[in-house]
Amino acid sequence: MRLDKFICDSTELTRSLAKKALHRGDVCCDGEVVKSSSFKVLPTHKITLNGVELSLIGTRYLMLNKPVDTICSTIDEVYPSVLGLLDIEKVDSLHIAGRLDADTTGLVLITDDGQWSHSVASPKRKCPKRYRVQLADPIGSELIETFANGIELRNEDGPTLPALLEIINPTEALLTITEGKYHQVKRMFAAVGNKVVGLHREAIGAIELDAELELGEWRYLTEAEVKSVK
Repeated sequence: MRLDKFICDSTELTRSLAKKALHRGDVCCDGEVVKSSSFKVLPTHKITLNGVELSLIGTRYLMLNKPVDTICSTIDEVYPSVLGLLDIEKVDSLHIAGRLDADTTGLVLITDDGQWSHSVASPKRKCPKRYRVQLADPIGSELIETFANGIELRNEDGPTLPALLEIINPTEALLTITEGKYHQVKRMFAAVGNKVVGLHREAIGAIELDAELELGEWRYLTEAEVKSVK
């Protein structure tokens, strides 16, 4: 790897700032000043910037318990981005795998691994996602079959894919879907004459939201959780 790229991948510096640091003599390899941007960094090299040793950040996989009034976007819009909750380096290289509406809480997966993210978010993968739903009106057990058979949504070609509905109590249910249509959960319940008043995502595939994470908190995924998607 070129030295200027190594610096960028290890710090918040842009390529331009990395080259300026090199020209100033701020960068050393094994104790010797190196000013060449094209210098090849080997795994055995110790690179320092102003005396601080650098190391590659590597690929990152995180789960976050999303609070309300935040958005799954890389920039702040009407509401702040969930990425603003992450106190880590190079946040701008991360993206959200599978989004939630501003008023929806729960599990959000964040990574800088594009292929892994695609496995989570691509409709072709049919990755199951489980939601805890709070409803305005009571529901009956007859809806279990209705959701399993698919529901016709306005402006959609054909019914939704089979969904698993588990009734917790008359106004609370768990719903597992394998699609990601626009406002899908809300629209499915609206189609049967009900209204979602609270929505919380609990799981994506085999990854369950950590019960110890408060709203707004996050942690890195375990190796097993990462591999469960791949």
